[in-house]
Amino acid sequence: MIRITRRAAPALVAAALALAPLAGGAAPLELQQPVAADSLPDKKLTEPGNYITAAEAGRVLAESDSVALLDVRSPSETMLVGYPVPTAVNIPFKIVDPELEFSAKKGVYKMVGYPDFTDEVKAWLASDAAQGIDTLLVMCRSGSRSADAVNALTEAGVDVTLYSMVDGFEGDKNDAGVRDVNGWRNAGLPWTYTVREGLWPGHH
Repeated sequence: MIRITRRAAPALVAAALALAPLAGGAAPLELQQPVAADSLPDKKLTEPGNYITAAEAGRVLAESDSVALLDVRSPSETMLVGYPVPTAVNIPFKIVDPELEFSAKKGVYKMVGYPDFTDEVKAWLASDAAQGIDTLLVMCRSGSRSADAVNALTEAGVDVTLYSMVDGFEGDKNDAGVRDVNGWRNAGLPWTYTVREGLWPGHH
């Protein structure tokens, strides 16, 4: 009989959990162009380590009924900048600071965390609208907020498979600071400015 010391037991349990499949999670998506973690900046890395480009996301969403797109940008972004037509739901991870505190260093109004984010995502996943969904593609402007949102959902125990869209809706900046490198909109995928009723559940 193998004896396991009390000191070693937690490490063994942690290792077993890391190797075990996630409860409720789906099999990894078969991607035509997988994204390697070592090709991403630290701010785009996630705990689950699942990444997808906008171009690939467009194909996956068109082919699978069990995959849904979660837009975690602020509602004003969806209205003024646009959002993908196949977006299942928009629940903001961050919103513009109501006090409009300004960051001179970045030249932007600061954003603050939306406190009900994880609870609202869980509620949506439990609703009839999300029946059959086992994988969420999480999208923001260019892949940083989506990574943080994926980590927050993972920490909150959300049990679907989570992918971060590494180039988001608008994409990365070129040398001139214009977001025309990649992203959903630059990939020629369908998008709209018109906010449909129910896009942010419980708010309209």
